[in-house]
Amino acid sequence: MNITNKIHFRNLRGDILGGLTAAVVALPMALAFGIASGAGAEAGLWGAILIGFFASLFGGAPSLISEPTGPMTVIITAVIAELTANNGTENGLAMAFTVVILAGCFQILFGVLRLGRYITMLPYNVISGFMTGIGVILIFLQTAPFLGQETPKGGVLGVVQNLPSLIANINPWETFLGVITLAILFLYPRRYKKFVPPQLVALIIGTLVAVFFLGDVDIRTIGSIGKITPGLPELQMPMFRADELRLMFVNAMILAMVGSIDCLLTCLVSDGLTRYEHDSNKELIGQGVASIITGLFGGIPGSGATTPTVVNIQAGGRTALSGLSRAFVLLIIVLWAAPLTEVIPLSVLAGIVLNVGINIIDWGFLKRVHKISWKAAGIVYSVVLLTVFVDLMVAVGVGVFIANILTIDRLSQLQSNSVKAITDADDQIVLTPEESKLLDAAQGRVLLFHLSGPMIFGVAKAIAREHRAISRYDVLIVDLSEVPMLGVTSSLSIENAIQEALDGGSEVIIVGATGKVKGRLEDLGIAGLIPDHHWMQDRLMALQEGVKIALPEDQQPLEQSQSTV
Repeated sequence: MNITNKIHFRNLRGDILGGLTAAVVALPMALAFGIASGAGAEAGLWGAILIGFFASLFGGAPSLISEPTGPMTVIITAVIAELTANNGTENGLAMAFTVVILAGCFQILFGVLRLGRYITMLPYNVISGFMTGIGVILIFLQTAPFLGQETPKGGVLGVVQNLPSLIANINPWETFLGVITLAILFLYPRRYKKFVPPQLVALIIGTLVAVFFLGDVDIRTIGSIGKITPGLPELQMPMFRADELRLMFVNAMILAMVGSIDCLLTCLVSDGLTRYEHDSNKELIGQGVASIITGLFGGIPGSGATTPTVVNIQAGGRTALSGLSRAFVLLIIVLWAAPLTEVIPLSVLAGIVLNVGINIIDWGFLKRVHKISWKAAGIVYSVVLLTVFVDLMVAVGVGVFIANILTIDRLSQLQSNSVKAITDADDQIVLTPEESKLLDAAQGRVLLFHLSGPMIFGVAKAIAREHRAISRYDVLIVDLSEVPMLGVTSSLSIENAIQEALDGGSEVIIVGATGKVKGRLEDLGIAGLIPDHHWMQDRLMALQEGVKIALPEDQQPLEQSQSTV
């Protein structure tokens, strides 16, 4: 059933408990994604607070928890790296936050235009390849911090090119902390996850090991690259540059599209757990408002996140109050406990993000896709490679294009079998005894052109091929009584068949064209080529008329001759 995202207090205990649990999950992820993006841990925390609060307040999925996610972090990382390289750190960050604001505007536009139900209409092999590519990018980008070093410039290619150097200069103690983190995340007992999230346990244990056992070792921490200042964030005024405007708009569109897809897919998970139906368009508007406010106050972008959403629901969260209470808990941490985060090692955060990347990869589908279809496997791996080495939107665009072309080809092959051009009674189509007798009596001088099902553009070749296979006839009967939809390309192919028949001196009768199908033919001007009495709704009457035109009266069937008296 449809619901509105109203806040009520009938589930107060469950919502507060769900929000508190989700906040515990969010803290290490916000810190990790903030550091990974290049904007800093503070930007990650404010992104988690602002996105979570305003998306819950204005969105259309009450149980959804929104915060920085892996896909959004990958995109904003690339945006920050490029803009800071071209414009300096301060101006580059300001422009990157402006991209977040623009992305929010696009998301609001998607919601206003009611595009919510279309955004997730992507083939699964494209989604799988895209998410797998995101996971691979996260793994590559966190390799250097995991090994105790700065991430090289140039994204994935930069890491690949510098991999021998990174391994040669490994910091063993930081890598040791990263390994501990991954070990905890992989080996954490499932039964304890509903009580304490493994990310928080890994963060605490990794930090305690660094503080108490490695205090004399030079280990990079959050405090070594920038302190988290207690207090409210400063307003970040939007900043543009004419020569960067195109790049910023393109990145904003990418951010908006990926955020929308990521969010609405998570909404489907939420619906399955709560048995409620979210409002996609309202959720997009809520996500857009949240992104605008997040960008204005220097937070990294986010979207609906699966793990905290599931944790929230399992803990009892059912309304937007859970998302709001989660944001308040994180706000308290930032305002009063921020200095405690300065001792957290960067390699521990890198281990957490590495684990996210590993989990994002669609291992289950990758193991089976080649058994399902080599074409599907080709799409998956192509999208993965394009995502990792080219561009996210290019990957999605190419993947959707190839998948749709292959789908249309399969549909066209199936639909082509429903295009029949016959001059005598056979088993290709079902005819009544009277229709069969008339068609046999016509001695091949009446061509029944029968079409059924939706005529998409891929069927146009079949229409032309079937029609041209029979060259001599006096009457062409085009039977459209079983055609619910007539595409433009197929309409033009039918028009060509009719025009060829008329140019050859044949008569044309149209059967069963109604509604939009008839309107399409009239729009093409076919109505002016065929007399009104040759537009019929009954195939038997059309065959009777065709035989009457094609045969002399003395050769017509007895029933036909009597019916004309």
